[in-house]
Amino acid sequence: MEYILAQVGVAVFAISGVLSAARQRLDIFSVVVVGLLTAIGGGTLRDVILDVPVFWLLDLTAFWVALGASFATFLGFRFILKLPPRLLSYLDAMGVALFSVQAIDKTLSLEHPAAVAVVMGLITSIAGGILRDVVTHRPTMLLSRELYATPIVFGGILYVLLLKTLPAPLGRLVAMGLIFGIRAVAIRWQLFLPLRLTLKVDPHHFDDTPDP
Repeated sequence: MEYILAQVGVAVFAISGVLSAARQRLDIFSVVVVGLLTAIGGGTLRDVILDVPVFWLLDLTAFWVALGASFATFLGFRFILKLPPRLLSYLDAMGVALFSVQAIDKTLSLEHPAAVAVVMGLITSIAGGILRDVVTHRPTMLLSRELYATPIVFGGILYVLLLKTLPAPLGRLVAMGLIFGIRAVAIRWQLFLPLRLTLKVDPHHFDDTPDP
């Protein structure tokens, strides 16, 4: 079941990449590339950092799922637009929750510290979205106040702590539930981090800074 959910998450990430690329009026091949970057970019970056074989080179299923989802979205773009706007956001939240926990498991299995595992969980979950936004010239969610990276970090920390007291499957479900729950609430009610946790500097301040 977890393997199937992972492929669903890959497909959802690919769809979000294609939808972003559609705003730039790109051709089909460029659109598919953006879909692939979004779907497998985070896991690829994780494996490169960990210096292990890239996951989709060992099992091409994720690659083919991302490729198929990208093509299908391009061809069925009008149908995708008829879906509830928040549906893909909720599915994205499920994928983020699953990928972050899987990344933590993989990193810990390589005997890296728990802190490194949490960071790898974050990178796996958001790097694809960052690549998507950079390529399609959109503001990245990481640079907004939206509760996106924060639930992943909290869920990752909770998971590595629960591994010391609970069986791994149960701890995994609890951590995924926390990540998805916070994201779902933030999506439903458009919640953001409080302003007091936001760095705010008058942009004119930098204009007056003398050149070195």
